[in-house]
Amino acid sequence: MTAQQSAVEQAQILMDFGRHEQARDLLARRIAEDPGDLRAWVKIGYCHLNLEQEQQARDAAAEALKLDPEDYGALILRAQALTHGPGASWREVEPLLRAAVRVDPHHWYGYAMLADAVWRMSLLRYAQATGAKKLEHHEIDRVSREAADLVMEALRLGPEEVYAHEVALRIAGASGNSTVADQLERAILRIDPTHADALASQTRKAAQAPGVKAVQAADLYAAGLAAAPDSAELQRGLDQATYRMLRGIRWLALLCVGLAAAGVDLFATDGETQRQLPLSLGQRLWDLVPMAAIWFVGGLLRYRRRRAGVQLNIRSLIRRRRWARVVVAQAGWAMLCALLIIEVPWTDRSLPQVLFWAGLVPTLATLWFDRTKTR
Repeated sequence: MTAQQSAVEQAQILMDFGRHEQARDLLARRIAEDPGDLRAWVKIGYCHLNLEQEQQARDAAAEALKLDPEDYGALILRAQALTHGPGASWREVEPLLRAAVRVDPHHWYGYAMLADAVWRMSLLRYAQATGAKKLEHHEIDRVSREAADLVMEALRLGPEEVYAHEVALRIAGASGNSTVADQLERAILRIDPTHADALASQTRKAAQAPGVKAVQAADLYAAGLAAAPDSAELQRGLDQATYRMLRGIRWLALLCVGLAAAGVDLFATDGETQRQLPLSLGQRLWDLVPMAAIWFVGGLLRYRRRRAGVQLNIRSLIRRRRWARVVVAQAGWAMLCALLIIEVPWTDRSLPQVLFWAGLVPTLATLWFDRTKTR
């Protein structure tokens, strides 16, 4: 094994373990010994790129291309360095990537990145030529045909590569081809079940499908977050679904207010004699049974059957969001009114009627107002 091979291979091993600084230092020593080592220039460029030192990566790629303008690795490195970090631009990369595809026509990555570059620049040139601020799906589809052909070749050469699928997904989504986009998202999740964007999109579609209730949506988002815990979109979806669940507890409290009113015959009806007040202690205690059943079935059991992530998010949401606390407070207020109506041995119905409307009206009014908070 030559010294060149030894240094470059050792650096690659360090890079595989994420030790890019050590690999960079090793390659720097190798380049100091032999500035004409092409592979060392390419590898150190990737070290800089992984350390977010984009300008140094661009310089390393330029040095490598001086040694061999037709080197595939140097061309790809230069293209990647130009599209990352401050000053990133896709304007200069298309010629580099076309050269890379010409040098190695059997490597999937060159086609995938070229498709990405061609698609971006084709849309930009079309928008500048037409003066359009927003492109319709059919316009994007027409402009994206070359990029679509290139990415299909990338998928043929690399059927298990996520990046090729990501580029194809962007093109299909922007072109309005929802069926193909859905298939590509499923393909990405088959390759990488923790892919945040594809997982968030598929979870959102499942959670927003007709007939899916808030508790089911919350479980779906919690399952997605378990696979991709850093996804802001999944967290936002879980918060919305959790808030919808919390809104539902007010209906349980309002139902208890209605039962309490029925228990003491608050409102006279024609042809019926109202119950004599005060109610007996046994009757007042018995009237608590249906309320307890409502909360046990409608509240406690639903809560305990949820995923651990949903249960934790309910408590977290109450701490983080003012409207979540408002919902819980309103349910508590309505229940307090219900308990006062049914448990106090009233001798007159005027005060219980005030409590009934006090528990009912503010909560019903807010139910309509805070619907936008679930979006």
